[in-house]
Amino acid sequence: MTQDKKQEFTRRLSCCNRGGMVVVMYEILFAYLEEAQEAQGKDYPGFKSAIGKAQNVLRRFMDDLDFTYPVSGELFAIYQFANKRLSLAVSRNSRKDVEDVQRILKNLYDGFQEAAKQDTSEPLMQHTQQVVAGMTYQKGNLTETLQGSGQSRGFLA
Repeated sequence: MTQDKKQEFTRRLSCCNRGGMVVVMYEILFAYLEEAQEAQGKDYPGFKSAIGKAQNVLRRFMDDLDFTYPVSGELFAIYQFANKRLSLAVSRNSRKDVEDVQRILKNLYDGFQEAAKQDTSEPLMQHTQQVVAGMTYQKGNLTETLQGSGQSRGFLA
């Protein structure tokens, strides 16, 4: 994953609510799966590393499930199945298994994306810098500026 992509995910995570966080985590998972697909057949260590990172995201989803809700058991089974398929992808060095996992999880992603649109809760992180994006005098370039970078964010040493 490129440094720009990491910064974009970090910025989005710093200002999202619970629903938005799930959506961003799915997008991180898909970024790792795409990275694995690009490395497959050319760079086995890179393929294996990207699959491992995707499996870490899946494990995080499984660890964060609240089993007081019945749907959590079904989500756990789907995540567990996807995790096993990714393990098979590594052992077989197979792109098809990665594509199958991506297709399965895309349906869940679409559902969580719709649910996140209805989530009106507060952002999870407090005292973060606000990012303002806008057009400047340069034609076709979008620049982002941070507001409040000189303010104390509650940390004292």
